[in-house]
Amino acid sequence: MIIQLDMIQTISVAVVVLFLGQTLRKRISLLEKFCIPAPVIGGLVFAILTLVLRQRGILTFEMDTTLQRVLMTAFFTTIGFTASLKLLKKGGLQVFVFLALAIVLVTLQNIVGVSLAKVFHLDPLIGLSTGSVPMTGGHGTSGAFAPLFENAGAFGATTVAMASATFGLIMGSMIGGPIGKRLIEKNRLTQKLDNASGHMGITEGDESAKASRTLAPNHLAVATSQIILAMGIGTILSSLLQKTGMTFPPYIGAMFAAAIMRNLSDSTGAFEVQTEAIDIIGNIALSIFLSMALMGLRLWELADLAVPMLIMLIAQTILMGLFAYFITFNLMGRDYEAAVLASGHCGFGMGATPNAIANMEVLSGKFGAAPRAFFILPLVGSLFIDFANAGIITAFMNFFK
Repeated sequence: MIIQLDMIQTISVAVVVLFLGQTLRKRISLLEKFCIPAPVIGGLVFAILTLVLRQRGILTFEMDTTLQRVLMTAFFTTIGFTASLKLLKKGGLQVFVFLALAIVLVTLQNIVGVSLAKVFHLDPLIGLSTGSVPMTGGHGTSGAFAPLFENAGAFGATTVAMASATFGLIMGSMIGGPIGKRLIEKNRLTQKLDNASGHMGITEGDESAKASRTLAPNHLAVATSQIILAMGIGTILSSLLQKTGMTFPPYIGAMFAAAIMRNLSDSTGAFEVQTEAIDIIGNIALSIFLSMALMGLRLWELADLAVPMLIMLIAQTILMGLFAYFITFNLMGRDYEAAVLASGHCGFGMGATPNAIANMEVLSGKFGAAPRAFFILPLVGSLFIDFANAGIITAFMNFFK
């Protein structure tokens, strides 16, 4: 029996799956502890149910995922609106240093993934599906790039990437705290006295703090209009990029258009980008997009890839741990804040910025405030690394496709 869902029915099921994930996350403390996103939880439950029903010959689902691409583009457009050069400059030299380290890690993650894929005689794009796509990129980037890998012939790339992203979320949370604690205790590091006031280290009114304020209806209306406008301009930019003969993710044009709009706003003051409202809309789009992406996982494709994928993911975990311990810590100053930042790097280098913040919160709660770390990491992890990661993945993809 085959159940066919049109695009409206598919997105409706995705919302139900999202609600399921939210409910399970509230009731299962382990899921909350490791910061596993609700759409990932609900989507995996649905994917497992689909696997059982398919394997027993009961029924299969055929879903129209047209709106999945729209939601994906909308989310990455909102990421583009966060790419403020003004904020990057305001962060100082250490923000640039940490961004450079994050870019080096992204490159190494892809080199490790592709190299091990060749060892196991797998498509190099499967290696990328365990590299920076799911590690630094997370589920959002996995949902965007993995279908492109499959179109290029990497069978099972979407399932591998999504499974790897979930593995990364857990391992990034598990290794971050112990690494930070080890660095602090081994080097006898202490919190600086001038950092004792407030762990965020962001002054009131700072733009990057995203201070909460009442959202007026017209703010949401303007934000929605700005996102749609950037998406429209992005289609033109994407078509121009495609003429180069290289393969780019479908959202890249909209992402650049949004970044241009944001920096025009910052430099000219001619209009205001509704950053808080845009952030809310982006979170909604991401949640439903991820629900749809996880719902469509074909878990039966993992059977032949299970052992090689596990080895590749263990290698990525070792890479992240060594990089944070020896590179991030040393180059960010070898002080208490650098140790906290190394812990956070494990979180977003293998998972997402919320995991990084959770890692750092544990350490700052035990050893003291780390305002510089709490300023630098969200600025790089939530804003600028997505641009660099997308560019590096695109370069690897076009080289190996």
